[in-house]
Amino acid sequence: MPELPEVETMCRGIRPIIGRKVQSVRVPKCVCRPIVMRPKIVTIRRRLVGQTIQDVTRLGKRVLIHTADLALVLQPRMTGLVSLGQTPGPDHVRLQIHFAGSPQTQLLFWDRRGLGVVELMRRDEIQTRIVAGRLGPDALDITLEDFSDRLSKTNRPIKVALLDQKLLAGVGNLYASEMLHVSRIHPAKPCSKVSAKKKRHLFEAMQEILLTAIEYEGSTLSDGTYRNALNDPGSYQNQHLVYDRAGLACPSCSSGRIARIVQAQRSTFFCPKCQRT
Repeated sequence: MPELPEVETMCRGIRPIIGRKVQSVRVPKCVCRPIVMRPKIVTIRRRLVGQTIQDVTRLGKRVLIHTADLALVLQPRMTGLVSLGQTPGPDHVRLQIHFAGSPQTQLLFWDRRGLGVVELMRRDEIQTRIVAGRLGPDALDITLEDFSDRLSKTNRPIKVALLDQKLLAGVGNLYASEMLHVSRIHPAKPCSKVSAKKKRHLFEAMQEILLTAIEYEGSTLSDGTYRNALNDPGSYQNQHLVYDRAGLACPSCSSGRIARIVQAQRSTFFCPKCQRT
């Protein structure tokens, strides 16, 4: 589930590791499905131990931990999170990094379903291995002009297009539903048929919702999986207008009922009265 606001919150929460030297890297025993690690943990350990963390950044839905020459890329995917020493439970810790010095600090990558990915690469490989052909502009950096142009070039349903990370990096299922509701666009409407005015409204809704969700430290859903770096829940879930509210009255128009449909194997929530085709 972690999308741009949750991953940005993770990055901000673990930035106390900047300036710290890596003391140890280990993979705790876990009976669950192993996550993907590239290269193998023995190589990651050999290359990272002794390195000093210089920066922590976000790239789409990925956390990047930088040393002078390397980048440790943590991709949470559906149920992963990055924290400082605490997680939703003792199981499912997939990577543990201890840092030298005081106070004692450890970075944990926790993943309940084992769908996450850990990659170590040179910093000069980020563009070719992650960005090129795989990631579009970041949702918080893209211009209105570029956003509109990219949507105009596809006939896919607009909700499906918004989930395409090649088109736009960072937006996922939850926030796409919220953005479309605020801008009053039906999720099944073909992108090429969305007016320029509606695209502008969608762009503005995207910026406002993502930035506000970051202020609220993301959304923690009913499964309780997502937590911030200190193991506290986010609170933007209390601001959701349509997501996971099927059958409830629409908070925007009061007369409609939130509906649920499936698009690209994902649940989409919208108000049929507010968001007409």
